Amino acid sequence: MPVRAQGATPPPPPTPPGPRAPAVFATAGVPAARRVELWESHNAAALIGLDVRAARPLDATEVNVGLPQARVARVSGSAHAVERTAAVIDRSPADSVAVYLTLRGDARFACQAGQYRLRPGDALICETDQPFAREFARGLEELVVTIPRAALAARAGVTRLAAPVTVPFGTPGGEGPAGADAPGRPYARALARIAGQATRTGPPLDPDEHTVLDLVAVLVGGRDTARATAHRAAARCYIEEHLTDPDLGAAEIAAAIGLSERQLSRVFAADGTSVPRHILDRRLHLAHAVLAVRPPEPAAPGQARAEETVADIAVRCGFTSAAYFSHMFRTHFGFRASDLRRGFSFPPSDGVCLGAGRPELRQSRTSNGRKRPCRPVDL
Repeated sequence: MPVRAQGATPPPPPTPPGPRAPAVFATAGVPAARRVELWESHNAAALIGLDVRAARPLDATEVNVGLPQARVARVSGSAHAVERTAAVIDRSPADSVAVYLTLRGDARFACQAGQYRLRPGDALICETDQPFAREFARGLEELVVTIPRAALAARAGVTRLAAPVTVPFGTPGGEGPAGADAPGRPYARALARIAGQATRTGPPLDPDEHTVLDLVAVLVGGRDTARATAHRAAARCYIEEHLTDPDLGAAEIAAAIGLSERQLSRVFAADGTSVPRHILDRRLHLAHAVLAVRPPEPAAPGQARAEETVADIAVRCGFTSAAYFSHMFRTHFGFRASDLRRGFSFPPSDGVCLGAGRPELRQSRTSNGRKRPCRPVDL
């Protein structure tokens, strides 16, 4: 059971001025004899220290995003095994909680509390400074989120996890370890979606660190999570899932998570923001990610490049006024949306197996007030 810190108050970390570009590390091109050594060195700096073993030359890639407190990564690689021994912990203490979200391949996790088998769609939450071993017999692709325990204590009063926790985040009805109706599934699924969008090869959708901290706090605390944290996490989950719906508002969010609008406003006010402000911030970051994508090259010589206007993208991201969007975008990021559309180039990362994020369908209204489906925003 988690231990709570008394009188903990959430610190307000500053909002970054713009999205962070992921850093990519890959063993491709490195001499086979040095791959394990360099992989260990990179992980010790970017996530946590590990001893790595591989029967064949390790072919692995890691995409990392560093937030002020949280670290987010997408890891893919060939068959290998890792171990975090007491000696590694002494040499490289992390004092954090890790969430491993399996996307591809079967993974085995062993620690003093027992052994766990993770299949695609399974998440495991554990303490990083308790010895463990992991094995990927057929390779892997996974998302990883690590949070310092001090940050969880300050944000939600959760400081300790007695034993690893497994939660499914895949499609309900799958073979997740906790069953189809696992209460933590929506939070794990939202965390996977945020981490996936933050570590994609194209321009990323910058993760909201408050949301990441709340989601991990709920996964660690389970039923013992403070109500304010659980409500905050649920509301932010719902907003992320419905961000491109122009009708999204406090009444819909409050009804979806079982609160009154007044209660919902208090939850966000206690966190130093408001529902409309949070939705606006996330839509602006979504628009930044979409605008930064280079339009596809023409299918045939002489054809014009198909290109959406800034106004088109504003509508796709949930804005109903292009003028309002343009003004708020420039106020938030310090440059015009049209400048980003014309001049940004994001080179793809070679050799990284990254799937597109889950598309969100947005709906607009016809002249008679009925909703109609619009194109998805692919992230």
